[in-house]
Amino acid sequence: MKIKLRYLCSDVDRHGNVRFYVRVPGQKKIRLGAAPTTEEFYDAYRRAIGQQETTVRGKVKAGSFRELVVKYLSGTKFKSLDPDSTQGWQRSTLEDICQAYGHCLVENMRGKHVRAIRNEKIDAGLPAAGNQRLKAMRAMFKWGLEEEECENNPTLGVQKHSYQTDGHHQWTDEEMAQYRAFYPQGTKQRVAIDLVSYTSCRREDVVRFGPQHRRNGRLVYRQAKNEHRNPIDLDIPVHPKLADSLDAFSSEHLTYLVTEWGKPFSFKGFGNRFKEWCRAVGLPDCCTLHGVRKHTASALAEEGATPHQIGSVTGHTSLKEIERYTAKARRKRLATEAIGKLK
Repeated sequence: MKIKLRYLCSDVDRHGNVRFYVRVPGQKKIRLGAAPTTEEFYDAYRRAIGQQETTVRGKVKAGSFRELVVKYLSGTKFKSLDPDSTQGWQRSTLEDICQAYGHCLVENMRGKHVRAIRNEKIDAGLPAAGNQRLKAMRAMFKWGLEEEECENNPTLGVQKHSYQTDGHHQWTDEEMAQYRAFYPQGTKQRVAIDLVSYTSCRREDVVRFGPQHRRNGRLVYRQAKNEHRNPIDLDIPVHPKLADSLDAFSSEHLTYLVTEWGKPFSFKGFGNRFKEWCRAVGLPDCCTLHGVRKHTASALAEEGATPHQIGSVTGHTSLKEIERYTAKARRKRLATEAIGKLK
């Protein structure tokens, strides 16, 4: 007996393998990766059907999770968030959830459903992504209650998943020296790492820096992160080694770092380009711009800088966040001092 599944279609690739899809008329087809004889196949089929039928004929199902997402993303609250960072990850996270759960009715959602959505990523070995799902849903449902777009907040009482991580890899002194030995002063690659190393700025900031930010021996700028909600203005002395690096670099643009076509980098594009520069040096992929920022915060801590002094450079307002950056450095310094007391 043959069982016909609605909207199921198939084709054969160049290797002779049969591929199965769900395709509702007028919608893009969704690939089903599992074999049709497995339970995973039918789970994937049901999720795909739910996703497709949510937006049949361009209409969003009333009361669905997807409808709440659409309203939230088009609302004033969301548009007030930082467009380059917060908006980006919230939008992609919520749309990812919609792939499987967009058709679900919000009124039926409970804490157990939120935990299941969070745990999908955790079970896949991505605990940070699971917590990010929870964080995005919390923001949306909080807004939904305030705007009376929903009657309950199923994220209440759902906790973040605890897991051990050191976060981004912190560059070692040897890795910093290896990079600088490969890229001499006067190169774009050298200016990039010197700007981050001697200011502890984020990648959103380093792509904005230009000669206009250098005033009377200081670097004066407003951090890109949260600049539309809680702006933080920084005024940092230009380190002598950074001054030498900038003076050796010739730039005719408003930003020091530009593409081959003379256009400013986007912060995501620059992050990818920096990885390419690191690979050319022979550094591992774990060496990122954020790891340079951590190296600077750690170096300040090793030299005895207080959390408030470190925050005046990094722009952190939370002492807890600074503690996370500098815990290892503090232990190293205290251990050195302790051993020095032994007679």
